Formats: sequence, structure tokens, C-alpha cells
Amino acid sequence: MWDCKEIGLFICALSILPLLCFSANFVPIDNYLIDCGAPHNTSVGTRNFAADNFFKNFLSTQQNILASTSLTSISSAGDDSPLYQTARVFTESSKYTFQINHKGRHWIRLYFYSFSYEKYNLSTANFAVATQINILLSNFSVQKNPIMKEYLVNVTSDTLVITFTPSDNSIAFVNAIEVVSVPDDLIVDDAFTLNPLASYSGLLTQALETVFRVNMGGPTVSPGNDTLHRTWIPDQSFLIQPNLASNVSNIGAVKYVKGGPTENTAPPTIYGTLTEMNSNNDPRSNFNVTWQFDVEPGFQYLVRLHLCDIVSKGLNELYFNIYIDSWLAAKDLDLSIINNNVLATPYYKDLVSAPTTSNKILVSIGPSALNSDYPNAILNGLEIMKMNNSMSSLSAAAAVTLSSTSGSNSKKVGIIAGVSVGAFIAVVLVGFFFVLCRKRRRLARQGHSKTWVPLSINDGTSHTMGSKYSSGTTASAASNFGYRIPFAAVQEATNNFDESWVIGIGGFGKVYKGELSDGTKVAVKRGNPRSQQGLAEFRTEIEMLSQFRHRHLVSLIGYCDEKNEMILIYEYMEQGTLKSHLYGSGLPNLSWKERLDICIGAARGLHYLHTGYAKAVIHRDVKSANILLDENLMAKVADFGLSKTGPELDQTHVSTAVKGSFGYLDPEYFRRQQLTEKSDVYSFGVVLFEVLCARPVIDPSLPREMVNLAEWAMKWQKRGQLDQIIDATLAGKIRPDSLRKFGETAEKCLADYGVDRPSMGDVLWNLEYALQLQEALVQGDPEENSTNMIGELSPQINDFDHEASVTAAQFEASSLDDLSGVSMSKVFSQLVKSEGR
Repeated sequence: MWDCKEIGLFICALSILPLLCFSANFVPIDNYLIDCGAPHNTSVGTRNFAADNFFKNFLSTQQNILASTSLTSISSAGDDSPLYQTARVFTESSKYTFQINHKGRHWIRLYFYSFSYEKYNLSTANFAVATQINILLSNFSVQKNPIMKEYLVNVTSDTLVITFTPSDNSIAFVNAIEVVSVPDDLIVDDAFTLNPLASYSGLLTQALETVFRVNMGGPTVSPGNDTLHRTWIPDQSFLIQPNLASNVSNIGAVKYVKGGPTENTAPPTIYGTLTEMNSNNDPRSNFNVTWQFDVEPGFQYLVRLHLCDIVSKGLNELYFNIYIDSWLAAKDLDLSIINNNVLATPYYKDLVSAPTTSNKILVSIGPSALNSDYPNAILNGLEIMKMNNSMSSLSAAAAVTLSSTSGSNSKKVGIIAGVSVGAFIAVVLVGFFFVLCRKRRRLARQGHSKTWVPLSINDGTSHTMGSKYSSGTTASAASNFGYRIPFAAVQEATNNFDESWVIGIGGFGKVYKGELSDGTKVAVKRGNPRSQQGLAEFRTEIEMLSQFRHRHLVSLIGYCDEKNEMILIYEYMEQGTLKSHLYGSGLPNLSWKERLDICIGAARGLHYLHTGYAKAVIHRDVKSANILLDENLMAKVADFGLSKTGPELDQTHVSTAVKGSFGYLDPEYFRRQQLTEKSDVYSFGVVLFEVLCARPVIDPSLPREMVNLAEWAMKWQKRGQLDQIIDATLAGKIRPDSLRKFGETAEKCLADYGVDRPSMGDVLWNLEYALQLQEALVQGDPEENSTNMIGELSPQINDFDHEASVTAAQFEASSLDDLSGVSMSKVFSQLVKSEGR
């Protein structure tokens, strides 16, 4: 019987390697090779692709539309040509589900070749492809034949689901699919940024799409000659001035050494060929060799440079520079020093670009001033990979749409990841980055540093206070408890930032679990020092948290800004995030009462932000991942990096650039860039439906009408059938009155216009009431269609278990009581990966 998980040993080309070669035979644990629509298995080189017709349990569709072409040889398909002769066609959203035995990086390779079959013309197909987390393709049609799309995704669950969704009145198709494990060390977490050249971390959380994989100075390398079945193409067509370049080949000289790149990184046919300056031994030569690559604007790109000095006769002969666009990627590079005085040893360097505003990436090599002999520069290989954007998408066509209509049952209530208005979003992105670049250039002219500098709150006003770490540490004058903690103490608390202690990775940086010298467990959030957005969030977090004390808001223990570090220290929250308890982590299900209690706690925290300080504070990033739970499941609102103080008394809003998390963003704020407290109310309404339905707020793998949770849930709420979509574990366990009140509250929160939404105080009151209805302490609902129940409730509800008050004045007093008597030893935080902002 055919085994769809066939495991094949890769055979190294030992005949061309010297004895010092370290072989890298990699056996993928997950190795799914599927020839879609084929009647029988297909051999491609040494690999066997299974006919998916034999594995219908992989597919969610009952359709069986198998297309084929009579072509026996498909032009330019090369060794893979048999895979393009058949295809599976979909007229509705359909899924392939793969069991994952080894979590981590996996190739996803999708093969497409359009042809006509009976009534189906595959060249007119328009569709989207997505996994549970990432949008791979959107508004996709095959513009050239054949085409293979290659992705590297980090699979963290037991299954990988690939969904094909046709656009309206169209079809989807695929000729072949690969889902194959990748060596853990192929893409590591760390790289370098450009402008300035600095360290970068966070690659492990990124989905990547291969855009270019190029063999400098050599021929095409086919999948059969690569241990990971990659294709490398020649570089000649990318050279801007080919006459300035010459090729060198010396494959037999390549020496893989222990601890360095292996054949899995790149085969010897890559490291053994190169392009160099065609300087004709002229010591006066001073030019760059430049390649130009077409890319999609608005994305960051991982650029991997493959280097191996096979031209030098002795050590320290070759020094050169490498540039990406106008930025210096490597200066005075001497590969013999990097490789411990061993020539012809492979080396690679990973660099992450800023989001591109251009549709071109230029890579150049040129001479260094340190050359003692004639100038030269080399490059052996190059990989360019697109990184997913903040919407977890690798397609710019996966856009944001907002409805400006009102008064209709069919009006949109939120933001939807769709297959539309891609061009509009691209223009917005280009404009945004143009403005950002202008701002950065202006700051540079003014002499502003682009790296973090030691921070003092309130224009540098600070004082010295004793701490458990030293006789005096510097703390903010505005803070009653926040203080600067020495870097040495942070190192000790985290076991010198032990990677095994990492409990989360987000856009700001890594989060470590730690323990202070007195045994207090802490969460240590270590920022990326080169992130301009991170600097702003770091300042805001300290400034906001130094002003608040409330049992439903996280509290800051301290911060550290020594050695250009930006570190925030909070106390550890045992139960993690609300999101992790709702879906995706396998934690025990929450009861309806527990969910109501959590929502009530979060609403109290937000209500205090909006009303408990001299000026309203708008959180701007309310989501289930920012609601944290202590050991008793008490909720605290976290992550104030995007928070903003509210409008002055004579203003109705704050005009500001749109920030927040996709799926939770207030559509009115998005349209008008005018921020009010009601923007938090909208986001909280999305959280309420998330709590009720226990599913992601945006899930591109679902049918189109279900992709956006807010839109989907509102349709059922307006029909009076919200009970049809609740979390299955809650079925039959929610009292109808409690569900009705909860649904009405969420619906009001999601009103298109802020003036139509309730305040957080009203939301809190209604959630308290929904809890009492669930516990059967209130008989009936005095005003069934109202979401503002303040002052109208039955006296029977005065004895709340959760400190609810009967009057608005008493409620405010209760909130103010939260400012004192709060133990600092029971606060914060297990921060997990934050969604894109």
C-alpha cells in the first residue's frame, strides 16, 4: 500500500566534496507529496507523489472534479512536468488537512499549470489559498505557465489545513502539493536589520515566501541536486551591467566545517561558483556589480547572502563591501577571518529589510578600501524571501474593506480580510512609508539618534530610591512604584536571558519568565533596541502604567534601559491570556460564568481607564491576547504601548494615525482617523463575540461569510439566533435571558458610529446583569431591549458577588477604591505573541 508519508534519504554528492565535508542528510518527518487529480502515483526523480484520489480523507470537499491535459511534455516545467498534467478543480471552498508529526518549519509548495478541461478553463480561475494562520495567495490567477509557489511556514499545531477558496463565480485549482518538514536550523530566529546594521530577532514567527533563489556564476540547480529539493536559477538575467561581472567555478574546493552551514543551507554547487568583479587585474578598478530583483511593495524581505571565498590564494587577501539598495549590508568583509582562517568555507548572512516602498531590490558588491592587491568582490548565492505583514498575509490583495452604509440589516460591522481592493491598500502603504521615510530623513538632519537612549520620564526629572538590588536606583518622579532596575539584576532573574525561559515572542521583542532574588515570579519583556515603534511603545507603557493602580489593570514592577536595552518587568500571571483559554492551546474550556467574570473584570479595567483619571485614556489595542488571567482567572487588561490620552474637554476626539490589531479595529476610527473611548468599546464588542464563539476574529480558512467574526456573529444576532453559533462546549449551559442580554450588549458595542455605542460603564453594568440572569438572581428583564440599565435594575441585584453597585456614583466610588490596597506581588503577565498592529 502506498504510504503518503514516504521518507526518503537524501544522498550527498560526496564525489565532489573533500574529506572535510560535513554531510547533512536530512530525513523529513512530515513528507507529504501529492499529485492532485492524478489517477495514479507519479514519480519525479527520486520522489514519489501520491494521487490524492487515494487519500480523500485529506479533503473536506465531496467534489471530485479531476482535470487533465493530453500534453505529454509541458514547456519549461523541467523535471516536474508530470505534475502539471493533472489538476483538482474546486467550485467551492475546500480544504486539505495534513497531520503534523514534527512541529516547526515546513515547506508548502503549490504547483499550478492552467489549461482547458471540458467546461473548466483554468486560465480564468481566480482564488485564494490560506492556512489556519497565514494568507498565502489572494485574488490569484495563473499569469504564466507553469508556476510553483514556495512557502516556509511555522506549524505549531497538530494539523496543517490548506484552504482553496474560489472568488465569486470562479473556480480554484491546484496541480500538486508538497508539505515537507524543514531542518530546524535552516531559518534561525536572529538576523540583521539595515539602516542601521543591527541585530534582529523574530524570524521564527514569520511565514516566508520564496521570491528568488539565485546561483551566482553558475547554472540552474534542479531539485534533484539539492538536499531540500530547491531550485536555484542563474544570475545573468538580473545583472544590470553584465560586462562588469565574471564567473568563477571551483566546486571541489568547498569545505563544509562543523558548526557552519551545511548542504541543507545550500549545496556545494552554490558555494562552489560565484560572480566577481571583472576588474581585469586593474588596481584602479572602482565599481560595483549590481543585481536588480522585482518585488512587491509594502512588505519586509529576508535577504540571505551566500558567500564562500574560492578565489583567494592566501588569507586576508580579499576585502569587499555588500549593499542592499543604498544600505551597507557588510563592510570590509574578510571571509577568512569569519571562518577562522580557513578558505573556501561556506558562510551566509541574513538581513531583514524595512517595508519596501519600491518594487525593486538592488543587491551590489564592491571593493573595500582595505584591499592591498587589486580590488575585487564576490557573491556565491542569494535568496530573497517575502515576510508576512501585520495581517499574517503574504498577499497584498488580502485587504481591508469597510462599509459606510447604515440603517440596513446587511451593513458591514467591522473589518474583513478579503480578496479585494488590493491596489488601494498598496497605494496607502506606499504613501505611509513615503511619509515615514521623509520623517526619518528630517530627524536625521536634526541629529536625532536612531537607536534607543537612556530614558527618563517627565523630561528627565528623576530621583533615587532604595531597592532590593542596590543602595539606590533611579526611578520616575511621577511614579509611586515604578523604578529603574539594574541590567545585572535582570540578567540574574532570567538566567542571563536563557532561551529556554522564553514564554512569548511579539512585535516588541521576546518575553522571558524570570524570578527575582526574593522569589517573586516575573515576566521580563525585552524589546528590540532598533525598533522605532518599540521605543514609542516602551515610553508609553512606562508613562501610562506609572500613573495607574487598579486591580484589573496590569502593574509595572520596573524597567531597565542600561546598555541601550529597553526592558519592562511585570509580575507573572499564572493563567496567561484569555485568548489562549478560548482556542488554539488545548487548555480546559471556560464555563459561561467564568467567561462572564473575565469580561466583567476587563470591562472594569477599561472603564477605569476611560473615567478614573484626570483625562480619559484610550487603550487602542483591546483584544483577547491583551486580557491576562491570574491564578484565580481574574482578568487584567495589559499592553499599553499604543495607549493614547483622550480629547480635551472642548474636543470630541483625538486625531491620530490608525493603530490597533486587525479584526478588532473600530471602522469609524479607520475611516476618519479620529480616536475616542468608543473605539475601545468597539474592540471590546469583538472580544465579547470571541468569548461567546471561541474562534479567531479573522479566519481566512473559513467560508467567506464566516471569515470576519464580528460580521458573522452580528448576522446571527440580528436574526435572534445567536445560540446557533456559540462555542459547542457551552451548548445548553447558558440561560436564554443571559445570552440575550450578552448578545444585545455586544451588538450595541459594534454600532458603526461611536455615538451609537454605549460607554464602558454601560457595558459593565449590562455584563453584571447578564451574570445575575445566568445565576437566576433576577427574575425577568425590566427593559429587554436596553443596554443602559443603570438605575433601572431590580433591588434584588444589590448583593452582587463581584462588587457591582446600584448607582453610577457608587460605581465610581468602587472604581476609586481600586487605587489603593492592591498587592504588587499579584500582578501581570504571561505575554504571548502579539498580533500585527
